[in-house]
Amino acid sequence: MPNPLEPFSAGVVLALGLLTGRPAAAHDSLRERIDAFVRAEQMRQNVPGLAVGVVSHGRVVLAKGYGFANLEHQVPVGTDTLFQSGSVGKMFTAMAVMLQVEAGRVSLSDSITKYFPDAPSTWAPITVRHLLTHTSGIQDLEGLLDERKDYRDEEFARFIYALPLEFPAGLRWSYSNSGYVLLGLLVNRVANTFYIDVLGEQVFKPAHMKTARGIIEDDVIPNRAAGYRVSGGVVKNQRWVSPSLNTTGDGSLYFSLKDMLAWDAAVEELSFVSRSSWREILSPVKLNSGASQPYGFGWELLERNGKPLHQHTGAWQGFRSAYSRFLGDELSIVVLANINRADPTAFVEGIAELVNPALAEPPLEPVPDREPQVTARLTMLLEQTRAGTWNPAEFAYVPWWFVREAGPRYQAILQGLGPAGPLVLVKREVVGDDRVYTYLVRFGSVTYRYGVSLIPDGRVSAFSLVVNQARL
Repeated sequence: MPNPLEPFSAGVVLALGLLTGRPAAAHDSLRERIDAFVRAEQMRQNVPGLAVGVVSHGRVVLAKGYGFANLEHQVPVGTDTLFQSGSVGKMFTAMAVMLQVEAGRVSLSDSITKYFPDAPSTWAPITVRHLLTHTSGIQDLEGLLDERKDYRDEEFARFIYALPLEFPAGLRWSYSNSGYVLLGLLVNRVANTFYIDVLGEQVFKPAHMKTARGIIEDDVIPNRAAGYRVSGGVVKNQRWVSPSLNTTGDGSLYFSLKDMLAWDAAVEELSFVSRSSWREILSPVKLNSGASQPYGFGWELLERNGKPLHQHTGAWQGFRSAYSRFLGDELSIVVLANINRADPTAFVEGIAELVNPALAEPPLEPVPDREPQVTARLTMLLEQTRAGTWNPAEFAYVPWWFVREAGPRYQAILQGLGPAGPLVLVKREVVGDDRVYTYLVRFGSVTYRYGVSLIPDGRVSAFSLVVNQARL
């Protein structure tokens, strides 16, 4: 396995040029263009600090820190700076589970009541696979836990037991941190040790992820970055949460850019578990209907330019992260940032386009609208949003807070705009069992991207309205 942190000596640059078909000088130019883009994007987004890694054909093109890991002490970000993982940590929790599967302690088809015997009887149809793929139907605990309270493992479990089931297991996909909290607890129980310790011995150590670890506030941890948030236009320190909330399997890791580059090399080699286990991890889940949903075990499984794109993002306590693998181009990108408003995906997209322009997200262009009745209905929904007259019965499987909180936010946006122009359909796709419609709509000189997902019975399962960079 090549060392992902091998310095770029002249010989290595020459080897990289030969391997990828690019002259060494071309890679120097690419690295400079990526560096310039990252600096400009950092300034545009006002990100205090970030670390960026780019791996092409098994060799590091860029591994560099930008800005400050700590604003109070003006400590610069380096490749050893530790950032919180957020939900990028889910792929590691999934690996901890698969290690238990291979050890014979767990089966993916087991009902989770085998490991949580005091769970509600209605949980009997929910399997380990359902938890891994966000198809369990267990409500997401995001925003429901008391962030100032310390929870023991049993209290986390009991809290989740009390959450409602939003749909029968396997019916649909719905992102649920609850499922990954349970997976961490499951590993704790069957391995008879903390799941982070399982990762330390069986993943971090063999992968040479030398500084990856769980989050512990008490410890003095070298190179730990501070996380920041923006409040009223002012940068503030991250909010304090109880230490127990940073022990759960939904994303409670520290890792550096070096650690993530080592992880990328290990993923490339399909390390730690068998090839068949990796196929399970990286296969889209099948819903009860037989439809495919582009999510595996802790990985989003998408496509770009007709080739696989495997990725995940994360956000927690003033940190944002993104890890993307463009498999057809043998390109991996890691972005770690330390402010809650950072958009690491924008860095990933810009870097990917610099490496290969064909990886740019296709421009949104009008497509034939063969369902004018749907467009008419969604035009009406947009005006109902402006008027603040959402009917909760028209929505299904949205987060518990969505109609109450997102509705007024979208209403405020629309009331600040002029009349809406006609909806122009630019994309219609089927994801799982849902139909997803994307429109461009002009309000005066500003164009917004308007997205709505409809379940088979026509109810709304997702709604979004964001400024679009392109113009009609």
